[in-house]
Amino acid sequence: MAMQTPAPCDYSRATSVDDAIAQLEALGGNARILAGGYSLIPMMKLRLANPGHVIDINPLEPQLSYIRQEGNEIRIGALTRHVMMLESELLDRVFPHIFREAEAVLADPVVRNRGTMGGSLCQSDPAEDLSGVVVALKGQAVLRGPGGAERVVDMEEFHIGPYMTAVGPTEMLIEVRFPIHQGFGGAHEKVERRAGDFAIVAASAALSIQGGTIRAAGIACSAVGPTTMHIKRAEEALIGQAPSEQLFQQAGQMASEDCSPNSDGRGPADYKRAVAGVLTQRALSRAAATALR
Repeated sequence: MAMQTPAPCDYSRATSVDDAIAQLEALGGNARILAGGYSLIPMMKLRLANPGHVIDINPLEPQLSYIRQEGNEIRIGALTRHVMMLESELLDRVFPHIFREAEAVLADPVVRNRGTMGGSLCQSDPAEDLSGVVVALKGQAVLRGPGGAERVVDMEEFHIGPYMTAVGPTEMLIEVRFPIHQGFGGAHEKVERRAGDFAIVAASAALSIQGGTIRAAGIACSAVGPTTMHIKRAEEALIGQAPSEQLFQQAGQMASEDCSPNSDGRGPADYKRAVAGVLTQRALSRAAATALR
């Protein structure tokens, strides 16, 4: 087999967020941001991405690598490594289980040590684990552009297609924000061919249960559509209801009906639909058990 190598390109290192954006602006859309590199470099090797210039933002880790609480939000910097999210006590206290469960099955330790929040989201791979968690938690992406202009984008609008996001050619993802809910429980379920592989199907669920009633719900399924699938109909059916296995079974059925998988080497579409329903029900059951503890 012939060696796969990226096409020639220029390389520079950013000295600040504004410098990275200025370089993007000067290069006229012919540049890509390099963070951990575990998404971009394989795409370049396959010639699926052919930027004329790569801007390395790893020098910005002191500014863009953090997990912190500000008011009623958790904020995660775009250069935060997967291993930091896996091991974060703050995340596991505010959002028990869901981040750790997703990060524990994301690729392998080498990728988790270098891959980043921003890199995973900007790759917009429909089978990627972390995106499902972010969608279920109703995360919002903060994008910065020229002149320090910032805009906040809901994750449903952030992923616009396979490997396509709402990030403009002169913009950069700098942060992801998550609302904090009382009585929270979360879970991530995944079926994969082997450890560390992309999902055949994955489901992320988040619930806020107060006074025996579901006050907020988030459900997302991965690898069953052109982007991470936000299962809104099932969420709406849960709000205002008392948690029960029958309710979660109904929500799982809705997830099965509302996803749109394709048949491929990981399985036929009907199988993936069935698995999406089962995993959604399991994730909701475990999320509720955590919320009610």
